Amino acid sequence: MSHLENRRIVLAARPKGEPRISDFRLETVAVAEPADGHILLEILYLSLDPYMRGRMSAAKSYARPVEIGEVMEGGTVSRVIASRHPDFGEGDIVCSYSGWQSLAISDGSDLRKLDPSLAPPSIALGVLGMPGFTAYSGLLTIGKPAAGETVVVAAASGAVGSAVGQIARIKGARAVGIAGGPEKCAFARDELGFDAVVDHRAGNLAEQLADACPDGIDVYFENVGGAVWDAVFPLLNEFARIPVCGLIAHYNDEGTALSGPDRLPGLMRAILTKSLTIRGFIQREFADQRPAFYREAAEWLALGKLRYKEDIVDGLENAPDAFIGLLKGRNFGKLVVRVAA
Repeated sequence: MSHLENRRIVLAARPKGEPRISDFRLETVAVAEPADGHILLEILYLSLDPYMRGRMSAAKSYARPVEIGEVMEGGTVSRVIASRHPDFGEGDIVCSYSGWQSLAISDGSDLRKLDPSLAPPSIALGVLGMPGFTAYSGLLTIGKPAAGETVVVAAASGAVGSAVGQIARIKGARAVGIAGGPEKCAFARDELGFDAVVDHRAGNLAEQLADACPDGIDVYFENVGGAVWDAVFPLLNEFARIPVCGLIAHYNDEGTALSGPDRLPGLMRAILTKSLTIRGFIQREFADQRPAFYREAAEWLALGKLRYKEDIVDGLENAPDAFIGLLKGRNFGKLVVRVAA
């Protein structure tokens, strides 16, 4: 075991605005043999997700930041290559939270066994993982879409947004997506079954969205913020619900002040006069729903009601550039790094 070396990517500097390659550092370190009750994991797939930008900042948030010199955090699918734990054996495939590295030691407390014969293991990082569960729990617990209502979601071809629209349709609602570019829009409409899709890169977003939502918007699943929120806001119906999952348009903003005029008074007035429900959430708040999610999502996948698309990048060393691209909307589908075969 002493000859094994771990390649890992650590945070080298806190970004100012958009992250740069120089904010990351690739290191190689020796790996010790696992102690009693521990497991040595080989990382097969690494999930890249927008929330990681927040972990690179020292600003106060719902989770502690990654410290300078620490391994960048992230969800992973791994293979057990050595075990001194009674519940895991060599060759087991597990969902883990090992971060941006090729090897990791675990005590088993954060592992979930996967059956690779049932589905590709990488989707445990996407439609059957945290992004899928985020869509499921946020939409159904906060959005509560009813049959016939209009549900709008931005980043509609991404890991969370694609699941939101499909689950809305499963529940009998009308799904309207917002995506960037003809290819992503066509995928959401033709492959995922969205009722309408608006291209935010085509111009006239507000007019396009109004045409796609003639009866207004009952549920807006917020992933983006910025100009998308500006287009959505006037179309919200009375008693509209807004699960706030992410604000990717602002993740690279410096400080806490956003540019532009103060729109808070108008927002607060609408919250009052339209009886809006706006609730931020982190998926772990709904952890008790995970068994139901795994069961229902697996059934929907088997029936073809829930589909997915992955954007797989090969090589741990390419994770920083892929992550930077994620924040710019360069990926198409759930972004995953293939670390090992």
